[in-house]
Amino acid sequence: VQLQASGGGLVQSGGSLTLSCTASRIMFTHYDIDWYRQAPGRQRELVATISSSFNTNYADSVKGRFTISRDNYRDTVTLHMSSLKSEDTAAYYCHVIHRGQNFWGQGTLVTVSS
Repeated sequence: VQLQASGGGLVQSGGSLTLSCTASRIMFTHYDIDWYRQAPGRQRELVATISSSFNTNYADSVKGRFTISRDNYRDTVTLHMSSLKSEDTAAYYCHVIHRGQNFWGQGTLVTVSS
């Protein structure tokens, strides 16, 4: 299983950014895909999940600001982030559980300047 994340960068507070995660070597349509983030000195936390049936869940801290979606034709999950805050600064990782094992993308850094 390979997960390739992209789209991070530097953005001003209140701005928007879109992250993408492309999966390979799995039957993508069968899996729930998550986005996690980890800020310096903090534990990795779950940000959003989209199920194989397109149900979505969000951390309270990002509800109403972030939107997760998936494109099963392109094996890609997207996290659109808006109204960004300095506390959203973190490395963002996409994640999938395949055959009982956790697989992570390489992480993409989001920095929100105030």
